[in-house]
Amino acid sequence: MTGFSFNMALKGRGLTVLFGIFILLLLNSNSSYGTATDIYCLRTLKESLEDPFHYLNSSWNFDNNTEGFICKFTGIDCWHPDENKVLNIRLSDMGLKGEFPRSIVNCTALTGLDLSSNKLYGTIPRDISQILKYVTSLDLSSNNFSGEIPTSLANCSYLNVLKLDHNALTGHIPLQLGLLDRIKTFSVANNQLTGQVPKFYNAKVPAENYANNAGLCGNPLPLCQAPSKKTHTGIIAGAAVGGVTVALLVGMGMLILMCKVSKKKKEEDLEGNKWAKSIKGAKGIKLSMFEKSVSKMRLSDLMKATNNFNKDNIIGLGRTGTVYRAMLEDGTSLMVKRLQDTQHSEKEFVSEMATLGNVKNRNLVPLLGFCMTKKERLLVYKHMPNGTLHDKLHLVNEDGKSMEWPIRLKVGIGAAKGFAWLHHNCNPRIIHRNISSKCILLDTDFEPKISDFGLARLMNPVDTHLSTFVNGEFGDLGYVAPEYMRTLVATPKGDVFSFGVVLLELVTGERPTHVTKAPESFKGNLVEWITQLSSNSKLQDAIDRSLVGKGFDGELFQFLKVACNCVLPAPKERPTMFEVYQLLRAIGERYHFTIDDEIMVQSDTADADFIEELIVAQDVKENH
Repeated sequence: MTGFSFNMALKGRGLTVLFGIFILLLLNSNSSYGTATDIYCLRTLKESLEDPFHYLNSSWNFDNNTEGFICKFTGIDCWHPDENKVLNIRLSDMGLKGEFPRSIVNCTALTGLDLSSNKLYGTIPRDISQILKYVTSLDLSSNNFSGEIPTSLANCSYLNVLKLDHNALTGHIPLQLGLLDRIKTFSVANNQLTGQVPKFYNAKVPAENYANNAGLCGNPLPLCQAPSKKTHTGIIAGAAVGGVTVALLVGMGMLILMCKVSKKKKEEDLEGNKWAKSIKGAKGIKLSMFEKSVSKMRLSDLMKATNNFNKDNIIGLGRTGTVYRAMLEDGTSLMVKRLQDTQHSEKEFVSEMATLGNVKNRNLVPLLGFCMTKKERLLVYKHMPNGTLHDKLHLVNEDGKSMEWPIRLKVGIGAAKGFAWLHHNCNPRIIHRNISSKCILLDTDFEPKISDFGLARLMNPVDTHLSTFVNGEFGDLGYVAPEYMRTLVATPKGDVFSFGVVLLELVTGERPTHVTKAPESFKGNLVEWITQLSSNSKLQDAIDRSLVGKGFDGELFQFLKVACNCVLPAPKERPTMFEVYQLLRAIGERYHFTIDDEIMVQSDTADADFIEELIVAQDVKENH
C-alpha cells in the first residue's frame, strides 16, 4: 500500500468514527422530544401487532412513568438506561402478526430494527426511508412480506445491514440499492425476485444471499441473457419435468460439451461463492505455517478441504469473520477463518500474524498458519470437535444432555487461566475485547480453548464494539461492560466483566440477554437479574436447577459469588483476571484440573502499572 493510499485509509477510518459521534450528538440533541414520541412509538407499535404468545402484552406496561421505564421492555435497547429514547428494537421470533408497523416513525432516534422470524405480511412501505431515517440495521427476514422491494430503501444511506430473505417478495431488486456505500450485509434469498442484481461498490454479496430466486442474474450469479436466448438450465429443467427423452439427451450433451470446453466449470462452487472463485486460480500460493506437521500446505489444499469454502462447511459466524470446517486428505480436521475486510497492509498483517503465531498456551486455540491472496486473509486453526461452549450450554434440542457440573467447572477454570495468561503473561499483553461463550471452544476432552484472541487489532474500527453501539448492530450486548458503553475504551476490567457473564452462564444455564427463570415482570438481562436476586438475598435461586442436590451445592455458590464479583458495576471493584483464575482454581482443587508447570508465575502486582494506566485512562473518559 502506498503512503498516499495508507493515509487515505486512516482518514477514512477517522471519518467513520467522527460520523458515529456526529450521529450520537444529533440524536441526543432533543431528548425531551424523543422521550415523548418514543413512548408513543412503542405504545402504538404494541397496539398495531397481534401478540399471540403475549411477549409484548406481559412486558410492555405503560402505566409506569419513571425515567427509562421503556428501556426494560423486552426487545428494547435505549441510548441510556435512564432515558426513554429507543436505540434498537429487537422483536425477533415472537410470533407477531400484522403489517409493517408504520408507527415506528415515532421512534425518532432508532438505529436498529429487527422484526425477523415473525408472521408479518403485506408490503414494505414505499416511504420506508422516511419511517426509518437513521436506521443502520434492518432485518425483516423470515416473514410473509410480499410485493416489490421499495426503491426508497436506497435513501436509507446509513444502512450497514439489510436482510429481506425468506419472504414472498416479487419483482426486481432496485438497482439503486447499489449506491448504499455503507452496506456490509445484504440478503434477499428465498423470495420470488427476478432480473439484474445490484452492483455494490463497497460490499461483497455472496451468491447464497440471492439463492432460490429463479429469475435473478448478474455478478455474482450467471450473467443476464437476452430474453430470446434459452439457457442450458431451462433445457435441462424442461427435460426433467416433462420426461421428454430427446430433450434429456440434448441436455446431457450440453453438459458434456460444457465440461470439454472448460474443466473449471466442472469444479465450480455450486453455491456461487464469489470470493472463493476469485482466489481459486491461485493454486501456487503457499500457506505460512507455524506448525511443521502442516508446513507443506497450499491454498489449493484448503480449497479442496473446504469444498471451495462451500457454505455447508460453515461452523461459525462472528464479528471477526466466518469459520469453515476443513478436512484434509490424511483425515486431519482444521478450522479456517476468513477475516472480515481489513485495511491493514500486507506488512502489518504479516507482522501481526508472526506475533499471534508465537502466542502459545494450553487454553488457546492454536493458530497453525495463515494465507494472503488478493484481498483475502485466511487463518488456519486446529479444529475443536466439541464446538462452542455456547452451543453446549444452550441446547437447541431439548432432548440433548446438559453439561454436568464438574465439566462446567473445568471449562471455567481453564478459560480463566487462558484469559489470565493473555492479560498478565503474554508478550505483548492482549485484551480480548469480544469475550463470550461463543469464543470458548471445547476439544475432545472438553478442555476449553479461547479463540479470536488478538484479532481486535486486525479489525477496522467499524468492526469492533464501537460499530455494535454506534451502527446499531445487534451484537452480544449482554457481555459488554457498562463503562464501555459510556467511554468506548477497552480495558482488562472490561474483559473481566465479559468473562463474568460467561461464568454466570455456566452456573445458571441462562443466556446473557434472556432469563427464562425470571418472573414475567422482569425484562432485564442476566447481570441485572443476578443483581436483583443478590439485593433480595435470593442469589441461590439463580443456580441451574439441574445441578442442585448432587453434592456440589457449596462449589456452585462459591462459583456464583466469583461471577458476581466479576460483573460489579465499578471496574475497580472487580478482581483481575489472574485473581479470578486463582479463586476458581481453589474451588476446583479437588478435581486436579490444572498442571503445575503451566501455572502462571507472575502475580497481579507485577501488572499493576499496566492495569492502573488503563484504569486511569478510563476514569478520565468517565469524568470528562
